[in-house]
Amino acid sequence: MAIRKITEYPETVLGQVGKPVTEFDDALAELCADMYDTMYDAEGVGLAAPQIGLNLRLFVMDCDGVKLIAANPEIADTEGEQSGSEACLSVGKVPAVVARAMKVKLKAQDLKGDWFEHEAEGYAARCFLHETDHCDGKLFIDHLPKMRRDMVVKRFKKEKNWK
Repeated sequence: MAIRKITEYPETVLGQVGKPVTEFDDALAELCADMYDTMYDAEGVGLAAPQIGLNLRLFVMDCDGVKLIAANPEIADTEGEQSGSEACLSVGKVPAVVARAMKVKLKAQDLKGDWFEHEAEGYAARCFLHETDHCDGKLFIDHLPKMRRDMVVKRFKKEKNWK
């Protein structure tokens, strides 16, 4: 398989609502294998298609004992609240504390196009929400107050040596 280039903030594709996955074929399986390779290489726990420049509603994750591929993901239900440090491969892994639901029910399609539901708590629930946000054109920094978001972006730009 192949390691793909990770798309970084402020690339346009990261702010777009992803198009639905409609073809469940060998090409999709190969894409997901590439996404896993890319995610592991970058030492991430989740990776969405927009993060490799593809405007698709698709993500892979291997987080806290939950490994899955989710095409056309939807958050079916949430419960409770947690706050914790979150980062993103597309924002240079610069962390910030984000409030998320404690328990999440994800509805999505697998590689064959069959719908499934999966519940997760804690860190894996956070991953469901973070990666589904990517499919909806949102970054974790969009959940932060403006001043905190500006600090994360400033640190990211500094690490990239941007002016």
